[in-house]
Amino acid sequence: MADFQPLPAGQLANQYDVIVIGSGATGLTAAIQARELGLEVVVLEKESQLGGNTNRASSGMNAAETNVQLKHGVIDNVADFFHETYQDGGRLNDKDLLGYFVYHTAPALDWLADHGIPLTDLTITGGMSRKRTHRPASLAPIGSFLIQRLLHVVREAEIPVFAPVKVTELLKDAGGAISGVKVVAAGTERRVTAQAVILATGGFGASKEYISRFRPDLANYKTTNQPGATGDGLQLAEAVGAELMQMDLIQIHPTVQQDHPHVYLIGEAVRGEGAILVNDQGQRFVNELATRKIVSNAITALPTHSAYLILDQGIRDHVKALEFYDQVGLVVHGATLAELAAKLQIDPGNLQATVTEWNTAVKAHHDEAFHRTTGMERGIEQPGFFAIHVAPAIHYTMGGIHITPKTQVLDGNGQVIPGLFAAGEVAGGLHGNNRVGGNSIAETVVFGRQAGQQVTLYLRSLK
Repeated sequence: MADFQPLPAGQLANQYDVIVIGSGATGLTAAIQARELGLEVVVLEKESQLGGNTNRASSGMNAAETNVQLKHGVIDNVADFFHETYQDGGRLNDKDLLGYFVYHTAPALDWLADHGIPLTDLTITGGMSRKRTHRPASLAPIGSFLIQRLLHVVREAEIPVFAPVKVTELLKDAGGAISGVKVVAAGTERRVTAQAVILATGGFGASKEYISRFRPDLANYKTTNQPGATGDGLQLAEAVGAELMQMDLIQIHPTVQQDHPHVYLIGEAVRGEGAILVNDQGQRFVNELATRKIVSNAITALPTHSAYLILDQGIRDHVKALEFYDQVGLVVHGATLAELAAKLQIDPGNLQATVTEWNTAVKAHHDEAFHRTTGMERGIEQPGFFAIHVAPAIHYTMGGIHITPKTQVLDGNGQVIPGLFAAGEVAGGLHGNNRVGGNSIAETVVFGRQAGQQVTLYLRSLK
């Protein structure tokens, strides 16, 4: 990404077939797919940095019935993926969206591989019964890996990307169809026409205004989101009559390091590879790989409203992101558990007993205390030992623009707004009241591709 330079605003043309707003994985995927289907497409990004919230994703991409799973000896079932995601979402997921999603994750994984973006390693996230979370063989955090590789494809496809360019309004023609956008580029407002627009602007997890409007109880929570996640796409869509849905459904991520000026999400892969959570007494208090909602509520219920992730060198070796967490000063080290406990001001006897009990559970593959069944491939017994202080923070906004499985945007009467498409976190309905870790990256590719395909069909229908 460092060597990819957006084009200067002066080169922005007056007309394109399709305008994609947002340069995260959804927007880039949609642009690539549309370009490969013959459309003249442009990507507009309001921030100076490309990639949006995707840059902060760390765990992986969920997909079921993949060849990668079979190579790892994992036999999966798409129907199980559907039912587990539906259950984890409080049965509030849009079933049509969810059905399209789960059945297109394996093709999306293949599409990435075909574009030189292989995800050949596996881990697991909370709420899943099997290893479905695909990630790079290097174990690198999925987000920056994906953006860098997608930008390489964008360059090869000669897709113009402009940043910073802020879209201020969606334009309609006399018949009510989307006909372009107003933008502010290099301090000048201008119009850019197009037969269709794809909103890929992300969620509103960094918007105090939207959070206060729909969830005032969360107004003082910190957020893991990048500063640009302010719901711009929602505002643009609302202004042309789009319907918003489930806007009160906001996910709190349980493991976020908040002791520094910068907030750092500690990815679910840390627990998926074997870490446990303990309270300030050095005791476990929850199934660490229950849904994010359950784990967050359990941490919030503690007197300190915070907890410690405990892991060893063996777990660390399986999560490359821990090197980054350590580099920025988030990780507490101990040559022994007793030394680690002393640094955390935790009773060393309690911590040792907890870890011993956990290691016994791992060997027996039976967690009598909290009934954890996943992320138990290794115990916590290989020196050194590490801890990260975590607490819940706003992470993901499940609500958003009401769309069809074809990514068409619906108005308040349930009618399609011609020429307007939306995909990724800006759209609502897929996740219900709890997003499963690994499903958001999958969503960006599945529905980014869908948006690129459907916008092509729409433009062909106009000829």
